[in-house]
Amino acid sequence: MKAFPTHIVAVAGFVEDGLGNVLLVENRRRGWEFPGGQVETGENLPDALTREIREESGIETEVVRLVGIYSNTGSHPGYHGYDLVPTKLMLDFLCRARGGTLRGSAETAGSAWVPKEQALERIQSLSYRTRFEAYLRCSGDISYVEYVTHPAFQIKQERKI
Repeated sequence: MKAFPTHIVAVAGFVEDGLGNVLLVENRRRGWEFPGGQVETGENLPDALTREIREESGIETEVVRLVGIYSNTGSHPGYHGYDLVPTKLMLDFLCRARGGTLRGSAETAGSAWVPKEQALERIQSLSYRTRFEAYLRCSGDISYVEYVTHPAFQIKQERKI
């Protein structure tokens, strides 16, 4: 019997405060990045994103529009008891802050509003940098990037949709 393919579906948000700042969270393993995470079974994309942003930063948001689609088409050995990390589909959205109080969480050491033009200086992960750079260049088109992260980060294709 054949098995259906397994992919992780994740969402992330570029949360703007209306004052020229964007929300970053400090992940305990990867450092500073924009907030997001995996979509849970039965959860729709906007609800998953607003939940993840709230959990990681304390900020309430409104999802505005899709800005990027990303495929990590490589799988690699797992961690924390998982055999294999499957391929991942990530959807990045522009969001507006609607309230809340900045804080850290079990996943994040902290969160901060950072001037949009300075945020890239804090982001060290190559996959997150690639996605943030696409957000900065966004002019209404949706970015599509296919990449792999293991054994080393490599962009396989990039285009606008």
